Amino acid sequence: MTGYLDHLTVERGLAANTIASYRRDLRRYTRYLTAAGVDGLGEVAGSDVSGFLSALRQGDDDHPPLSATSAARAVVAVRGLHRFALLDGLVPDDVAHQVRPPTPARRLPKAVPVESVVALIEAAGSLEGPRGLRDRALLEVLYGTGARISEAVGLAVDDLDRGQAVVRLAGKGGKERVVPVGSYALRAVEEYLVRARPELAAAGRGGVRGGTLFLNVRGGPLSRQSAWAILRSAAERAGGIDPSAVSPHTLRHSFATHLLDGGADVRVVQELLGHASVTTTQVYTLVTVDRLREVYATSHPRALT
Repeated sequence: MTGYLDHLTVERGLAANTIASYRRDLRRYTRYLTAAGVDGLGEVAGSDVSGFLSALRQGDDDHPPLSATSAARAVVAVRGLHRFALLDGLVPDDVAHQVRPPTPARRLPKAVPVESVVALIEAAGSLEGPRGLRDRALLEVLYGTGARISEAVGLAVDDLDRGQAVVRLAGKGGKERVVPVGSYALRAVEEYLVRARPELAAAGRGGVRGGTLFLNVRGGPLSRQSAWAILRSAAERAGGIDPSAVSPHTLRHSFATHLLDGGADVRVVQELLGHASVTTTQVYTLVTVDRLREVYATSHPRALT
């Protein structure tokens, strides 16, 4: 097990948290094998691996049942260990390759109605002074472009072309995309740049701090965590919105869902969101189908039995 973890750390470069999770999963696997009378990887059968998966899902006196996501991670660790042992010549067969991780339940993105988005934005802008102008501009940009929070707080002033009404977003893996910006977001950003950002920038020790668009009260770049806190605080002030149901992706999910509800093509929404595969975007179509089903059930004269 140690050799496999070293391989993941050195050659695969996995994060420390991932390695720690794999170590816990493999230690539990080792204890399971020992309790089953299996002394080494060479004695493991496919039924032992599938039995371990069942044990994870059922739980025992010392461990609660694992969710499909957590059990899947453990099975991936075990499959990787057996694959590594085969390639290293430690075992003659990979007995774990046919044991498939459980499929996690598909979680539909959480979107909020248009009126709730408006309430969030209005609540964000209700604060007095530069913070209110900044917070409103931030939420308008998030909803108006579908940007991830990390993309929004990473924006430079020059990334927003107000003349062309587009913004350049740096997505995952450094992949850039250009997204249109609506008039509401443009007006909010313009007001922030004129009336709020200079005051925030002046709070920094060196005066104006670089070209970062959204600044904190100390004149530095706004962090992702602060942006999330702004969204949660807006939900608390808005009323009628459960703050615990608001996540960093709430406005991004709402952006995509509302576009599809309005008739946008899923391929267009894929490009706007920066998804590498349309399969990722298609999960939003399930949300709109649910909405269509509700409308049908309440509106069609022969929908109800």
